[in-house]
Amino acid sequence: MKEELSVLIQAQYPLIYLVTSEEERAEQAIATAVTQLRPQRRIFVWTVTHGIVEYGQPRNVTQHNTVSPEASIEWIIRQREPGIYLLKDLHPFIDSPATTRWLRDAIAGFKGTQKTIILMSPVQQVPIELEKEAVVLDFALPDLNELNQVLSRQIEQNRGRRITTEGREKLLKAALGLTRDEAEKVYRKAQVTTGRLTETEVDIVLSEKKQLIRRNGILEYIEEDETIDAVGGLDELKRWLKQRSNAFTERAREYGLPQPKGMLILGVPGCGKSLIAKTTSRLWGLPLLRLDMGRVYDGSMVGRSEANLRNALKTAESISPAILFIDELDKAFAGSTGSADSDGGTSSRIFGSFLTWMQEKTSPVFVMATANRVERLPGEFLRKGRFDELFFVDLPNAEERKEIFNIHLQKRKREVSRFDLEQLAKVAEGFSGAEIEQALVAAMYEAFAQDREFTQLDIIAAMRATLPLSRTMTEQVTALRDWARQRARPAASSVAEYQRMEF
Repeated sequence: MKEELSVLIQAQYPLIYLVTSEEERAEQAIATAVTQLRPQRRIFVWTVTHGIVEYGQPRNVTQHNTVSPEASIEWIIRQREPGIYLLKDLHPFIDSPATTRWLRDAIAGFKGTQKTIILMSPVQQVPIELEKEAVVLDFALPDLNELNQVLSRQIEQNRGRRITTEGREKLLKAALGLTRDEAEKVYRKAQVTTGRLTETEVDIVLSEKKQLIRRNGILEYIEEDETIDAVGGLDELKRWLKQRSNAFTERAREYGLPQPKGMLILGVPGCGKSLIAKTTSRLWGLPLLRLDMGRVYDGSMVGRSEANLRNALKTAESISPAILFIDELDKAFAGSTGSADSDGGTSSRIFGSFLTWMQEKTSPVFVMATANRVERLPGEFLRKGRFDELFFVDLPNAEERKEIFNIHLQKRKREVSRFDLEQLAKVAEGFSGAEIEQALVAAMYEAFAQDREFTQLDIIAAMRATLPLSRTMTEQVTALRDWARQRARPAASSVAEYQRMEF
């Protein structure tokens, strides 16, 4: 990115939009790029609080009457010498007709003058009048080399205590995805907490990193205690996942394997789609980030929703390899095809941005999405190459229902031999895994209220009092199966029984 910035300035691009929240680090990168220019150019910095100040000078040495955006741009136009003009946080004012017009006047007058305006903001907001003139750059988060410099300074301040090469690597990888300031703070926290900074403090760094991700408000760091063995059935899907448990290692790259892109799990509600996604995180040893599409949409400002999505995806990429989990994808993008009338096209732009990112991403972010209503999904999602595999999760068969009962009885510390799993599985025909669990819980409540241990008959009574989804939504379940029979891979090794079932 620094090289690209230097090239754009040398090529006399008049307007550069730098998207970042790291002002100090970005300023240093700009100053470094300018030192390589011939002739040398002065750097001026504008803020709404101080007006225009030359870079490196005290803030009280300001240019007269340059606090307003319009006055500052007018001052820039009047300058005759080559220069770099860095305008911080102009985005709240950039939609003003006067500000936009002054920027267009500046661009028109910069030809052959070696003058460049750089707009620096954490929010990307480019008016349509400037879209053809502005070059947008995302200022990348610190890489391992930059984080290594931060860590080295902290270790030196810690009386130069030595750290192993393996320990240093763990601390650096744990801080990936943080800004330089955030990394400095979390390393200091580790030192204050334990009085040292070694590989044993990785958990402190990770815990702080989780908090920082949660403060993002759109991404959620999910920790799942259950293992993949807690999921009943779905043996074909489990086998596929276990085969790829080392797919993000360097050994896989040396072998010639491409990085997995993602998978889409379709199926009947309550059959373990979300649980399999969560437990994959433990199986693969990767962080699991849930993308809340509801929080992406923000109508408070034009362009805010698109910026929210870009920031979330950029954060996911910065801490990769990672799993990006999107639950109920069909609801998140259901209205994207006709959103022009309802939300000004925001949903369509969000959908397009997400598709483009999925197609072009090179970072090891594995997208794991679930959906219940395939007819609501835009066709672009189902195109070959978008996901590595499309799995269909159907209602559990008799053997899988036995396994599900066994898992839930053991989870509640009950002696499984007291129950006839064959009979329970037969009575539970047509039930999803979630409905089986809820029937078991209802039986426990019934027995608990009578101050006794629950029995086989309690579970059967609870199931007979329940009308499963497969009977209340027969047409929807049948249509989903018909669609998946030719287009999706079954998550269980045998699906013949389900396809013959009539409700």
